[in-house]
Amino acid sequence: MKQYAGIDVSLEYSSVCVVDADGRIVREAKLLSEPDALTAWFAEHGVAMERIGLEAGPLSQWLYAGMAKTGLAVELIETRHVRAAFKTMPVKTDKKDARGIAQLMRLGWFRPVHCKSLAAQEVRALLTARKLIQGKLHDIEMSIRSILRGFGLKVGPTTRRTYAARICELIEGHPTLEAIAASLLKARDALADEFACFERKLRVIARQDDKARRLMTAPGVGVLVALTFAAAVDAPERFRTSRAVGPHFGLTPKKYQSGETDYSGRISKIGDVGVRTALYEAANVILTRPVKGSDLKTWALAVARRAGPRKARVALARKLAVVLHRMLRDGTNFLPRKAAPAMAG
Repeated sequence: MKQYAGIDVSLEYSSVCVVDADGRIVREAKLLSEPDALTAWFAEHGVAMERIGLEAGPLSQWLYAGMAKTGLAVELIETRHVRAAFKTMPVKTDKKDARGIAQLMRLGWFRPVHCKSLAAQEVRALLTARKLIQGKLHDIEMSIRSILRGFGLKVGPTTRRTYAARICELIEGHPTLEAIAASLLKARDALADEFACFERKLRVIARQDDKARRLMTAPGVGVLVALTFAAAVDAPERFRTSRAVGPHFGLTPKKYQSGETDYSGRISKIGDVGVRTALYEAANVILTRPVKGSDLKTWALAVARRAGPRKARVALARKLAVVLHRMLRDGTNFLPRKAAPAMAG
């Protein structure tokens, strides 16, 4: 008889549950959250699993990769679906979560999640670290402004180069403020150096990556947008059509239909917020900066005239996602005009 397993992953220990085709619990255990420990337990069980479910999370991709190498039929499942399925459970424990995941595997009520390649995970880690340093750098600058404002000292508009000089000018003759600013400006300089280091690393990666260079032929797409999108998509063939990329990153409107009620709401905002932000920023660049001879900008300006600039940016971000995915899938550079292939022929 077929058997199915669910694993509720925690930092130190994971709860495992095996059920048969009728939903009866066959075996349960609590194991170390290590690929070797889980693989050994299933090997000891002696029955090949039809499916093993892991809820997507911080440790899940590492466990998935380690277990998949041994030939286990592992599936990463979407967190939103798991939470929605478990809402009716009056008592929530790790053991019950593992049982619930096993039942989802048995019934097939799940949506598999793509496990990203190691290269894509590394790029995403660099992008996350860069964003963290950028945020802390901004926090320090705003904190200095806030401290000085309490003494009636207004920093005003500055650039990255003139910021420190302006602070030193304002605090001259204030020993306490000079001591505070010296420490915070030192921390700011260290963060600025590390931020510049991350910027250089990402530029080097983009120059060496064929996918990133191809994406950067599109208007509004620079190093950050190209690397963010390429790392998130990872394997273009996993999307059946390019049109599926927009909904995957939450760029399509919500839909609700029941009886006589039928309406479309705002965009769903599901999926990777970093990709959604990058596409929106690229769309904003296309709309607000000079872009010569591109059907994308012509189309977006027409949408802006009908529905306003905000909706036009979202619509253009969704369209740009479709275009960029098609470029990755076909291995082609950006074509500003639709007629370009026909003219070339």
